[in-house]
Amino acid sequence: MSQILILLRKSLLNFSRARAAIVITFVVPVVLILIMGLVFGMYGKGAPAAGIKIGVVVESTDPAATDLLNALKAEKALEVVADVSMPNGGRRALTEADARAAIRDNVYRFAVVLPADMVSDERFGLRIKYLTNPRNEIESQIVNGMLQKTIFSKVPQLLGRSLQHQAKRYVGEDRLRQFNRALATNISGTFGGAAENIQQRIESGDFLGTVGPDSAAAAPTDTAKSESANIFSRLVKIETDQIEGKEVKNPMAARIVGGYAIMFLLFAVSGSATSMFEEKATGIFQRLLASPVTPAHILCARFLFGVLLGIVQISALFTAGRIFFGLDLEHHLPALAAITIAAAAACSAFGILIAAVSPSPDAARGISTFAVITMSAVGGAWFPISQMPHYMQALSHMTITYWSVEGMTDVLWAGHSLAQILPKVAVLVAIAVGVMIVSIWRFNRNRFFE
Repeated sequence: MSQILILLRKSLLNFSRARAAIVITFVVPVVLILIMGLVFGMYGKGAPAAGIKIGVVVESTDPAATDLLNALKAEKALEVVADVSMPNGGRRALTEADARAAIRDNVYRFAVVLPADMVSDERFGLRIKYLTNPRNEIESQIVNGMLQKTIFSKVPQLLGRSLQHQAKRYVGEDRLRQFNRALATNISGTFGGAAENIQQRIESGDFLGTVGPDSAAAAPTDTAKSESANIFSRLVKIETDQIEGKEVKNPMAARIVGGYAIMFLLFAVSGSATSMFEEKATGIFQRLLASPVTPAHILCARFLFGVLLGIVQISALFTAGRIFFGLDLEHHLPALAAITIAAAAACSAFGILIAAVSPSPDAARGISTFAVITMSAVGGAWFPISQMPHYMQALSHMTITYWSVEGMTDVLWAGHSLAQILPKVAVLVAIAVGVMIVSIWRFNRNRFFE
């Protein structure tokens, strides 16, 4: 037993002296929990998760359109865009052309159009148009669910109001008021309740609450709402128009391959940081520097190796996606090549930066694991950044993952050309150059090659 305790004490002492192991075991998980909390806005009264942007075009002058717009604005999961700015500084109502252009430009990915004939005298029911670019499955399901909930919860009252407006056109306001008063009196006498309140509900289109002794005060039950939604859902015509991604054979593969490709590439090139410490420990750098080789030559060669490794790895993953999931690569080779090279360059520079700022190989492994997981979570490789608070969305634009994933999704999902993705390619190249400059400065400062 004493031997076991002695060995246990030795293990505890070794662990307590390994600062990198302590950081990986305790600090990294705590920091990741903190970051995930920031991502989802989980800290009490802190900034809540931002709503998913959705355009709402109101072409109808019927009060039902205003009610739907206000109901959508009230949903915390949605951030409604109903107007646009003008060159003179003013604002005007959003049009369907504006919404389609914004969806193509990825400003937002969903829009609801309430057309001029949303409520028509020639038919009974509602007509709504839904424009979508479902490049992220999670985001798309959230928006679809919120729209159905909002629309169908409002349908009974909207249709009732539509009936009231149509009746007013046919029989006149005075006769309709007399009819509503007589109907409310009969309901009150048969089922109970105040006739005045029942009449007010009828005129507002709220037919669910007009029957029963407590109708004046009580809201309809969940069962009544559900049954009413099932009935009225047949009377609502929602015309869906997918703006982008129609031709994609395997939407799920087009959405996720890019994100996982970048995450695994970051892990791969981060391994080069550890290998640099191993080469230094074995004296390889000293022997190289004794020849006509400078530290700049070593760093450039290491950077190019990371770029080639990244190109081969991403190409292998894309090829696997082509074989297993039918990804369309042939029609997008120039754009894919550009974003692949730029992403590989940025990731390679990131791996060299890890070596430059790490004091030991163990620390390099811990820093790289923490940085890759953080960038993958914040950069949109795992879930849509639209679910994050606004400040976290701004931070996501500072990650390699965000620009790489967005560029690859633009190509594989939206079919963007080389010219269209050049801004994202330029950002990745700028990141690679900036990170390499910092890395070289750091290597010179800590005299890594001496």
